[in-house]
Amino acid sequence: MEAAGPPWNWVAEYTNAALKEGHEAVEWVAHVAAALSAGSGASVWSPELAQLLASLISSGGHVACAWKYAERALACGLASPMLFFSLLSVRIIPNRLLRPSAYRLYLELLRRHGFSFPTEIKGPNFRRTMVLIDSAIQLSETFGFETCEPGVFAMEYILCIAWQLVDAILDEEGLLELTSEKLSQWPMRPHDNGISGGALGEQRTETFDRLQKTNTSFAVEIIKHFLSHKVISRLLSLAREGMTSHWGSFIEHLHLLTENSFSLRGSTTSLEVIKNWIDRNHSQFQVLKPKRHKWCRTTLTPGVGSSTLWIPIDMYLEDCVDGSVAATNSIEILSGLVKALHAVNCSTWHDAFLALWIASLRLVQREREPVEGPVPRLDTRLCMLLSITTLAIANIIEEDEICTESGNLCELKESLAARRSDLVSSLQVLGDYESLLVPPPSVVSAANQAASKANMFISGRNVSNRFMDGVDLHGREINCYGNMWHLIVECCISCNLLDTSAYFWPGYVKGHLNQIPHTIPSQVTGWSTFVRGAPLNQSTVNVLVSYPASSLAELKKIYEVAINGSEDDKIAAATVLCGATLISGWNIQEHTVNFVAKLLSPPVPADYSGNGSHLINHGPMLNAILTGISSVDCVQVFSFHGMIPELAAALMAICEVFGSCPPTISWTLKTGEEISAYTVFSSAFILLMRLWKFNHPPLEYCIMGEAAPVGSQLTPEYLLLLRNSKNNNSKQSPANPIFVDYFPKLKLWYRQHQACLASTLSGLEHGTPVHKNVDALLNMMFRKINSGGNQSFFSGSSSLSSSSVTGNEDICSWPKLPAWDIMEAVPFVVDATLTACSHGRLSPRELATGLKELADYLPASLASIVSYFSAEVTRGVWKPAFMNGRDWPSPAANLSMVEEQIKKIVGATGVDVPSLVAGASSPATLPLPLAAFVSLTITYKLDKASQVFLNLAGPALENLAASCPWPSMPIVAALWTQKVKRWSDFLIFSASRTVFHHNNDAVVQLLRSCFAETLGLSGSSPGTRGVGSLLGHGFGSHFSGGLSPVAPGILYLRIFRCIKDCAILAEKILALLMLSVKEIADTIMRRDYMSNQPNSKLKSKNLARYVQSSLHTAMERVKDASALGATIVWLSGGSGLVQSLIQEILPSWFLSVQDLDQGKSGKIVYQLGGHVLSYLVVYSSMFAWGIDPTPLSKRRQRVMNAHFEFLGRALDGKITIGCDTVMWRGYVLGFLGLVVECSPCWVLDVDVDRLKRVCDGLNRWNEDALALALLLRGGKEAMGAAAELILNSG
Repeated sequence: MEAAGPPWNWVAEYTNAALKEGHEAVEWVAHVAAALSAGSGASVWSPELAQLLASLISSGGHVACAWKYAERALACGLASPMLFFSLLSVRIIPNRLLRPSAYRLYLELLRRHGFSFPTEIKGPNFRRTMVLIDSAIQLSETFGFETCEPGVFAMEYILCIAWQLVDAILDEEGLLELTSEKLSQWPMRPHDNGISGGALGEQRTETFDRLQKTNTSFAVEIIKHFLSHKVISRLLSLAREGMTSHWGSFIEHLHLLTENSFSLRGSTTSLEVIKNWIDRNHSQFQVLKPKRHKWCRTTLTPGVGSSTLWIPIDMYLEDCVDGSVAATNSIEILSGLVKALHAVNCSTWHDAFLALWIASLRLVQREREPVEGPVPRLDTRLCMLLSITTLAIANIIEEDEICTESGNLCELKESLAARRSDLVSSLQVLGDYESLLVPPPSVVSAANQAASKANMFISGRNVSNRFMDGVDLHGREINCYGNMWHLIVECCISCNLLDTSAYFWPGYVKGHLNQIPHTIPSQVTGWSTFVRGAPLNQSTVNVLVSYPASSLAELKKIYEVAINGSEDDKIAAATVLCGATLISGWNIQEHTVNFVAKLLSPPVPADYSGNGSHLINHGPMLNAILTGISSVDCVQVFSFHGMIPELAAALMAICEVFGSCPPTISWTLKTGEEISAYTVFSSAFILLMRLWKFNHPPLEYCIMGEAAPVGSQLTPEYLLLLRNSKNNNSKQSPANPIFVDYFPKLKLWYRQHQACLASTLSGLEHGTPVHKNVDALLNMMFRKINSGGNQSFFSGSSSLSSSSVTGNEDICSWPKLPAWDIMEAVPFVVDATLTACSHGRLSPRELATGLKELADYLPASLASIVSYFSAEVTRGVWKPAFMNGRDWPSPAANLSMVEEQIKKIVGATGVDVPSLVAGASSPATLPLPLAAFVSLTITYKLDKASQVFLNLAGPALENLAASCPWPSMPIVAALWTQKVKRWSDFLIFSASRTVFHHNNDAVVQLLRSCFAETLGLSGSSPGTRGVGSLLGHGFGSHFSGGLSPVAPGILYLRIFRCIKDCAILAEKILALLMLSVKEIADTIMRRDYMSNQPNSKLKSKNLARYVQSSLHTAMERVKDASALGATIVWLSGGSGLVQSLIQEILPSWFLSVQDLDQGKSGKIVYQLGGHVLSYLVVYSSMFAWGIDPTPLSKRRQRVMNAHFEFLGRALDGKITIGCDTVMWRGYVLGFLGLVVECSPCWVLDVDVDRLKRVCDGLNRWNEDALALALLLRGGKEAMGAAAELILNSG
């Protein structure tokens, strides 16, 4: 029959005629196919034909023939199945109970042709078909995708069709009301879409009822086929990633179906298939996960081998307690580190928490009796164990609780319960590590008190925490033994991580309290009496300073007194807050540091009307706080809790105000002590200087740039920037931002400080106020020398060549200047004195005495003195000072001993120590600025009054000496050891560190020792490896035999901040990693060679198993090597060095030819090399930027994009890789596999085009599963590419 007019007019007319005449479906489809082919040149997946057939079926006339025509058209590919089923679904499903036959035919056609959509999507008409489908079932309105790619549209379509069938079954069985929405998103009854079913209904018969029941069972089978179909199942999984809310609702309906549907219970096979599918898709990122090698899955078990998995934690903790101040929050960093290792080690939270507790306990046990000196002591380590570690775990669990508000409630509640349960189990197991739990002597009493509290609770005593205030825990009446386990549990209970059921754990309570009196004393001393209203008299204050508050209520009580009490009470309360409560009140330490910081920034009273700052009225209280927090351990506590930016902002304000006041402003305390504005200013200024490395020479900043160690670039501007950023992100009302410009006097001094570092002093003009102040200060410093009436010996100095000051002027007192005016003059004063000494007009003793006079008058001037000497020592313009015992003190008496001890300390590393003793004819020399500073520091007595200044001068002296030529620091150590014997260990160890400051080869040898000891390679101690070999026991002479060789890890963690070029570290570590891999591979091949010898006892059938076991062990060891290398890179250079490693060093390494196979290791060395590099990059990136959706820095996004760009170009062949292909393939697959499984949030940082390019390269490698897993984690933007890959793989 000829077609007349447009083809579709003819097709419609012919179809209607064929239905009336009853033409066979075969005949009809042949004519229609011919007409379509002749009219448009294309006869497949026609949307118009699908519309026509759906309309005819729904019209009610000649329905039987219309169904046959539809079946033939779908089978021959003439009509669009997606559009056909979309149109029928909203017409047939709502009327399925009225027209069960039509519903059965719909299900049958869906079973036969519902899975052919992947081919249709590639058809020429699909864009137009998408519009028609969306108009029919409203996909864009339902799912929120206004425009989408064909693959995403197919995903929406599949989810819609499957969801309709699920809801149809739930509706028939009356289960829809049990869902959260109480109804379906799709029309389920005739009235839902405005279609009346009365005229379309079939006559109700017995067959009718039976057909309804079988339809439900048939729908269940189709759902099973959907979920079993590879392509459909994957598309549904893709819907889970891109449409979270809709996915949750769909899973809820499907879960309800499996639990309550009567029809599904009748089909055991279908029920099992659906349940298994739900289980696979229950947790995020579980489907389509690339397979990992068995060697990746390791768990924590007691012993040295397993401890290597968690070495980064041990190294980070040890690095925290080296005395350096960081502006970061150790709680956040530690929790992020644990989460990263938990992910990459594939461990349980039980293992992760246990590893953290053990590492923290090792930190305490490593230095049970730390050396004396201006370094953190045991209190710092206890803070890290009992406060920071506890809060880090609380942070991990709290983060899980927050997730429950936005995710699948049931699933995340289970996850939360699991984490808490794992914490409990880890603490229970921790009790078995008895050697680690032995308390240091200083906390034995606290441990006994914690154990006694549990014992009394079990015995039924309702005793408050403060009962122990009146009980002597060291007395014989209490037979109770406590350890660090009890202290840890108490801290966890205080943080609401545990409850008192922990007291009933097996073995927790040991001993008995049978002799404690049944009646509690009516009057007990300490915090209990204070809380009940006792006044803050001196005896009460002495007790409260010595014993920490045990509860937040007690802490708030003392804080209220500091805010609202009398002037004397405010001072007393501030003193209490900065006592034992700050240092050893671990349960509430996070609140204590916040309260102390607030007290340093008291608000302006509402009724304040004075001309000056309101801070002046708080001078005595501020001085009490500044004195109380000046110790090294207190500063470390603030640093750990991330309070350095807030503390710095408060100190800047105090310095600005009190530095502008005349010294006549003073206060007389209740004790009779008198303090002035100078006192408050100096205490605040010295503490502020310690918060950033102002005394480091400028060379560090010029050379190292962004690769400088984390924290070494702290400046006032940066600290305020961190403070403002933290306040903006605070959940509470944000405070006003603060900038350096708000402190003009401080800013002026800081600019002078920077100028002093950059160049020699200049700009002092005769007759200016600064010039007059310099003259006045010099005359007071050397008034005894000038008293003879001679002309001033400074008349020829470089800075004061035109000075008019002479010795016969009668100056009887120091100038009454504001502190800032003196600080401005100090550099010129020091320059004049040093110049006079170098010209012989001032003796070394007179120089030291004069500088001491100045520092005593205004202690803050010591910071400017340090600043000047630090700058001058790097210029090399001063003649050396001969330490001969006449002009300058001689170190000869102790120099040989210092050399011997240094060699002993570094002996285990294999590094040669240059000789210190040059002979009697050549006395030791020091650069003049260093000699002057040493002479000044020696004048201080080592007592409590001088401790504040030595805490500044000690580290400054060490850094100053370290920047001078060898052997400056050993000479300084020998001089100081003569004066202060108990500082000898600290000084000698500091001197030993400078061996590495001046020799890059020594640093490389030290790193080589770190790898050898950790991995058990050649050159290491026989039979040992892991954390114990890497970090050892710390350092000190509390071991028998005095100072002993220090473990290489401890040495490196104490020297890396003074390495002048950290950028080379990444290259050296990469080279050492490859050497380690080669040695490990050679070991495997050597063992395998021996196993093949005729006299080998291994049977041939066990050889393959043995080889596999060897490879498994090798993989574990190279992973340990990667963890160590990544930790060193991260700690040494921060995120800047990690970025350099990933963007510069590693690509260059891949592009060059690497010949590692120089022995019998074959391709194994390249296989291991690829894995070690992939772990190195993933570890270091995790440590630098975390694995959370919100990165610690925006740098992560830039680095990931750059690296994926490199990978994509290399996989495309646009970049030629020079290394072995086995290594390259191992790296690419290893890195991407680890990203997918351990840090999927990184994929969201990558541009979609770069991600697609990498995935295309993986497809060419036949790594479809990995490519798809990457795209699934790429967010909504990557859903189209993921769907396309799924469709193509079908």
